[in-house]
Amino acid sequence: MIRIQQLKVPLAADGLSPKEQLENRIRRELQLSSDHPLSYEVRKRSIDARKKPRLFYVYTVDVEVQREGRLVKKLHRPDIVLAQEKRYHFPGHGDEPLTALPVVAGAGPAGLFCAYELALHGYRPLIVEQGKCVEERTADVTAFWERGILKPDSNVAFGEGGAGTFSDGKLNTVVKDPAGRGRHVLELFCKFGAPPEILYESRPHVGTDILIKVVRNMREEIKRLGGKFFFETKLTDLRISDGRLTGIVVRTAGGDEKVIDTQTAVIAVGHSARDTFARLHGLGLFMEPKAFAVGFRVEHPQKMINESQYGMDWEKLGLPTAAYKVTANPVGFRGVYSFCMCPGGYVVNASSEPGRLAVNGMSNYRRDSGNANSAIIVSVTPSDFPGDDPLSGVRFQQQLEEKAARLCGGKIPQQLFGDFKQRRLSDAYGGFASCTKGQTAFGALHELLTPEMNDSFLAGMKLFGEKLSGFDRYDAILSGVESRTSSPLRILRDERFESNVRGVYPCGEGAGYAGGIMSAAMDGIKTAERLAQKYTLPASRSERAIHLNQEELHFG
Repeated sequence: MIRIQQLKVPLAADGLSPKEQLENRIRRELQLSSDHPLSYEVRKRSIDARKKPRLFYVYTVDVEVQREGRLVKKLHRPDIVLAQEKRYHFPGHGDEPLTALPVVAGAGPAGLFCAYELALHGYRPLIVEQGKCVEERTADVTAFWERGILKPDSNVAFGEGGAGTFSDGKLNTVVKDPAGRGRHVLELFCKFGAPPEILYESRPHVGTDILIKVVRNMREEIKRLGGKFFFETKLTDLRISDGRLTGIVVRTAGGDEKVIDTQTAVIAVGHSARDTFARLHGLGLFMEPKAFAVGFRVEHPQKMINESQYGMDWEKLGLPTAAYKVTANPVGFRGVYSFCMCPGGYVVNASSEPGRLAVNGMSNYRRDSGNANSAIIVSVTPSDFPGDDPLSGVRFQQQLEEKAARLCGGKIPQQLFGDFKQRRLSDAYGGFASCTKGQTAFGALHELLTPEMNDSFLAGMKLFGEKLSGFDRYDAILSGVESRTSSPLRILRDERFESNVRGVYPCGEGAGYAGGIMSAAMDGIKTAERLAQKYTLPASRSERAIHLNQEELHFG
């Protein structure tokens, strides 16, 4: 096929539909007549708004026509090349006997995609998740936002789907992907209910409302393929003999502790599994603290962001809700950048522990709340943490979250940006109100971070205001604290993806190897590959009857 890159098409021209304009442009670039047969697939689409008010779609398209090689040679252009589709391929099985079913601890994107690949290729994984299935989890999260009823094992951080379920559902990543795993992940999202445009939009997203359905559908397919889920079942211990895993210990919702015999466990517990991190550290798994970032959610009217990104006529063009990404390295300050930007979204109370408060951002598919929000965060490193052990970053997060919870008695503390600069309490919103999930109150956010971190945040906001008109407006609404941008530690693994305890596979964002839904899903797939490359398929169901009966006795 022929790949045409950087194909620019005006958003509105000649009264033609976007599809007609694109097809005309393809024919013009390839010098084809109007009746020449062709088929094409859009591989990527973005919006170029650098020359407002003239806006363009920018496409990458794959085209099938006759005599492709001759045509490319004739045109002799760097933006028109022959391309071959890179399809994802799962590796073959290894030869080391697998005497017990593999366990996946955690049902976030890393755990789910790992479990799916294992189930698809015959490994029948057991998935243990301390939270509830996504349907019941959603009810618990709603109860927390509406009535303040926090369930430590079923909330925005814990439960089927992971922390990314209650987010914007962005599916972009900067991970290099020569094996085609990223495209494979997007195709699986579509298979399980995501909209097809995620395959080509430059900033694909699905939103919380659709993610819930995708997660449920994925679970049912894993079960159909032979996997088995145990919700409200928390990993509490490992059984280790001679440096090798022999089993895991779990605690059920009723408080009973059970042992699952296994020689392989994928640890995909997410970035908030602090007690699990502590237990794994106590067991001797090698880990280290790592840098991350902290700051505040910042809200603006979505209309302001749309006008800044698209121009004043954005409503006439039927454009999607605008997003932004900003980053700055102000001289003499820490790095400052936006994270998890949620167009048309909500600021949400993402707490998972009593007495500690954290916020996050969330959007539904339609992105229609009226406000844009993003975390504006400053970099922190292990030198900022209390102590130098692997759990020091966890303690740093906890201390910040405890201060945030005390500011307003467990409600989300908020402050107008102008008041933050002047170190005074806010008493009312300005030109727009906050869009939040969870109770809010005005509090002294300027007392939360260190003075040096505050100065870095202010320097970044000033620079961002020069890039996006109104970004540093007085009445921009700050909410805090954004403390869980990524895992505060890394569980070390080797080139086979195993920890220093053989058979233990640290995986995903919680283990320090991902930063978002896409990269976590891709890391889950890579972990499944490593496990499969080492082990044979487990014995057949009839040969495993006694062991399966034991599992049924444990879990019902």
